[in-house]
Amino acid sequence: MLNLTAPFRTATGGLQRRSILNAGVLGGLALSDLLRLQAQAGQASEYRARPTQKSVILLWQQGGPSHHETYDMKPDAVRDIRGPFSPISTNVSGIEICELLPRHAAIADKFTIIRSCSHNWNGHNDGVPMMVSGYPGWDELRHESTNPELGAVISRAFGQVYEGLPVAVGMGARHYSYVPTTATGYWPDTYRPPTVDKGLNTGVAIDVRRLDNRKQLLDQIDQLRRRIDSGTLQTADNFQQQAFDIVTGTKARDAFDISLEDKRTVARYGDGWGRQALQARRLVEAGVSFVTVGVPGDSEIYNWDDHAVNGDLPTAMKQRLPRYDRVVTALIEDIHERNLDDDVMVVVTGEFGRTPKGNYRKGNSDGKINWGRDHWANAMSILVSGGGKPMGRILGATNSKGEHPVHGELRPQDIHATIYEHLGIDYKRTYNNSAGRPIHICYGDHITRWG
Repeated sequence: MLNLTAPFRTATGGLQRRSILNAGVLGGLALSDLLRLQAQAGQASEYRARPTQKSVILLWQQGGPSHHETYDMKPDAVRDIRGPFSPISTNVSGIEICELLPRHAAIADKFTIIRSCSHNWNGHNDGVPMMVSGYPGWDELRHESTNPELGAVISRAFGQVYEGLPVAVGMGARHYSYVPTTATGYWPDTYRPPTVDKGLNTGVAIDVRRLDNRKQLLDQIDQLRRRIDSGTLQTADNFQQQAFDIVTGTKARDAFDISLEDKRTVARYGDGWGRQALQARRLVEAGVSFVTVGVPGDSEIYNWDDHAVNGDLPTAMKQRLPRYDRVVTALIEDIHERNLDDDVMVVVTGEFGRTPKGNYRKGNSDGKINWGRDHWANAMSILVSGGGKPMGRILGATNSKGEHPVHGELRPQDIHATIYEHLGIDYKRTYNNSAGRPIHICYGDHITRWG
């Protein structure tokens, strides 16, 4: 279900616990209050943009995926650098990827691999905010970035709700308690995108803890719809109406209802987080501008943090990459087959890469000797598909050990600028920080040379 019950922060930084849609259905219309606040913020002559048909799906690999075992293999290096797997050719001459990604290999003409993204922050609690906000700051109390992240910026630029749908949504695996890209940092939580929990087909977001059972929940919604149909809400103001549109409108309900999808398409994506990737495609097709999907480790290591103490990297890759290969390619092919590839950009990344040299350590859970790689922010690989960009390319390169870029270096802010530029957001515009100082939406530059 849509989890809009996370802690929300006031403009002065204080915390308050609010359940937006719960209040909206059960008596407070907190969602309409939220919309009012956004409108008031928008009246302060701050920068606003209008959503277009362009959208982005960000597949987030929490923990930091190894570039050596995915998209930037070094087969001529020594064993502890090249790793246990071999590269395979793809349908694009000169592009090779890991042998555990055969479906990727068959559609390499539909994506581009960036091999030269680099930054300097090797810890999760600075690497994550760096990759999703452009700054390394971390709030130890809230367990989130201290700066507004991608989804929050998009929510502020577009207004959190547009034509009955949120403009940004997060779902899936978390870092601590939040989906990366959704933190608002020093901004009020008015701009926090909603997040989706496991109940993807519930259609609306209501905190059911205040209801005795599901039947009562359905009764509440039915009563609300009857009130709307009977005209008793004609006196509701525009913000209340927007709130009702989200809760009861068919656009949002249908976008979240995978049962409306062709069964062959559902089977193509598969179970697990594949359903969330399909959900993301449905959301952007319905009009959501930005969707983050957390990609779990899907293995003995629950995320992509492949230290030897966490588990055996070769075993983890053998377990996770077949599903990863299936879901990523299903999403890319689905987008292309629906002729959405000019409008929808898919970005696949985590917070950093892994060390060029692997190591053996005793596992924390079972005491077995495992082989793994540690954090490495100096080099990482990012997959990009669609967005009207040239595909079947390699951008940049690392040295023979995968240690650092040797040409075409990009920074996280350049990836952000590319996302904003695609969505139609002027990333050189500013919003004020908590001290009233104007801060650029992004300090990078969007990618103009695609190989």
